Amino acid sequence: MTKKVLVVGAGIGGLATALRLAKRGYQVEIIEKNSQAGGRLNQLKKDGFTFDMGPSFFSMSYEFKEFAHDCNIELPFKYVELDPLYTVNFSRSPKTYKLYKDIHKLAEQFKDVEPDFEIKMRRYLKSGKALFDDTVDIVIKENYNSVFSYLLTLMKVNPIHLPILFRNFWQQVCRYFSSDDAREIISLVAFFLGRTPFDTPAVYTLLSYTEFQHDGYYNVEGGMYKIVEGIVEELQKANVKITYNTEIVDYLSSGKKLDALVDQNGVKWQSDIIVVNSDAASFRGKIFKRPRFSEAKLDKMEWTMGPLTIYIGLKCKLPQVEHHNYYLGNNFKDYANKIFQSTGTIQKPYYYVNVLSRNNPDCAPEGCESLFFVCPVPDLRFKKNWDDKDEIVDSIIADFSARIGQDIVPEIISRTSYSPIDWQNQFNLHRGSGLGLSHKMMQIGAFRPTNFDEVYKNVFYVGASTVPGTGLPITMISSKLVVKRIEKMKIS
Repeated sequence: MTKKVLVVGAGIGGLATALRLAKRGYQVEIIEKNSQAGGRLNQLKKDGFTFDMGPSFFSMSYEFKEFAHDCNIELPFKYVELDPLYTVNFSRSPKTYKLYKDIHKLAEQFKDVEPDFEIKMRRYLKSGKALFDDTVDIVIKENYNSVFSYLLTLMKVNPIHLPILFRNFWQQVCRYFSSDDAREIISLVAFFLGRTPFDTPAVYTLLSYTEFQHDGYYNVEGGMYKIVEGIVEELQKANVKITYNTEIVDYLSSGKKLDALVDQNGVKWQSDIIVVNSDAASFRGKIFKRPRFSEAKLDKMEWTMGPLTIYIGLKCKLPQVEHHNYYLGNNFKDYANKIFQSTGTIQKPYYYVNVLSRNNPDCAPEGCESLFFVCPVPDLRFKKNWDDKDEIVDSIIADFSARIGQDIVPEIISRTSYSPIDWQNQFNLHRGSGLGLSHKMMQIGAFRPTNFDEVYKNVFYVGASTVPGTGLPITMISSKLVVKRIEKMKIS
C-alpha cells in the first residue's frame, strides 16, 4: 500500500524532499503557511520590479545536479558562474576589490597591502581543501542516531585537523594573512553562515576553498526564485498538491505516533509520515510544547543574525556597480563583536547589495535597476523595537550613494523593507533569526536538533535548524538525509 507523506512547509527543503519522495512512489502533499512557495528563498514583485527576498546566489552546484539526477529530471532552472564572485569596498578607501577566482588576478589587487598574497592564499586554500576532503563526505553528509555515533564518525577524520577545532574562523585566517584588508575580506564568508568570523568555528574555512577553487558561486537566470518555480512545476507533474495559507497550530497523537496536525481553521491533516520543514527547534517548542525547546530554552541557544532587508527600485541604471557587492566600515572587529547584541539604532552598518537586474534585465523596467540590500542586525532577543527601521534604511541608502558616487535617493520609485519582526512573523523564524540555529561546535552534527522526532516515530525534519545546517546546498543535502531516514522506516 502506498504510504502518504505530509510535508509541512514549502521552503526549499520541503520542496526537494517532497519531490524525492514522490519520485520514490510515495503519495505526497504539502501545506504552506504563506500564499506562495519558497520560504526564505522567496520573491517580491512590486511596482514593476522583481526582487529576490533572501538568498541571492548559491554554491555547490553539484548538489542541485545530484538532486535532479535522484529525481530523474532535467535541472529545472538555468544558472551561470559568477566571476568576480563579488566585490568588497571599505569606507576607509575608495578602492573596490573584485574577488576573482583566478588567484593571480586576485593577488594583483593586494600587492600594496599584502605583497605575497598569492603564496599565502594558495597555502590557505590548500588547508581548506584538506578540510573539505576530509570532512564533508565523512561528517556532513551523514545521519546520526546518537552523540556517540557522531563522535565515532569524528574519530575517522584525519587527526591533523584537530588543532583547528580549537580556533575560530578569524584566528585561522590570521595564521595566513597579515593585512586588515586581506583578513577581513577572506573572513567575509563566515557571515554567509549567519554569524561573524569571531564566533564561527575555524573548520568552516573550508568554505573559502568552495568559493575560489572547488565550485564557486552561481547566479540563477531570471532570479533565484526560478529554483522554486522549477521544482514546483516538477511537483505538479508528479501530482503533488500544495495547499497554501495553511498554518499548523496544534496536533493529535496516540502513543508514539502522530495522528494528525491541526491548522488555524481546525482542519486535521492526517498522514502516515510527517516531514516538518518549519524550523526544527522552534516547531518542537511551539507546536509539540517540548520543555527542551521552550521559548526560554530557545533563547539560550545561539542563533544566526537577524536580517534587515531592503528592496529598492530605481528609475536609472548603475553601470558602476557589480552584481554582488559588500560594503564594510573601518571597525570590522569591533562592529562584528557588538552588532549581534546591540539594542539601539545601528550606527554605520555593514551591508550587502545585489543588483538583480544587472544580469537579469527582466527583473526591472527598461532603463531601471532592481536592488536588494541585506544588513546583519541583532535578533529580537536584543533589539526588540524597530521603530527606527526607516532611519537605519535611510543611513544605508545614503552611505551606498556616497560609496558609488551617485545619489540614488531622487531615483527611487519603489521602496520596501523587512525588519527581523517581519521575518519572524512571515516565516516563523525564532526571534527573527535569518538562518536558524548557528553552527557553533555544540550545535552541529548530533548536537543539532535531529531530523527524526524524539517522540513520534512517523515525524521527521528538514531544513536549516536540523542536520547538516543552513544554506541552500546544505538544505539539499538535508533533504537527501531525511529521505534516507524515511526509506529505512519503509524497510523496517
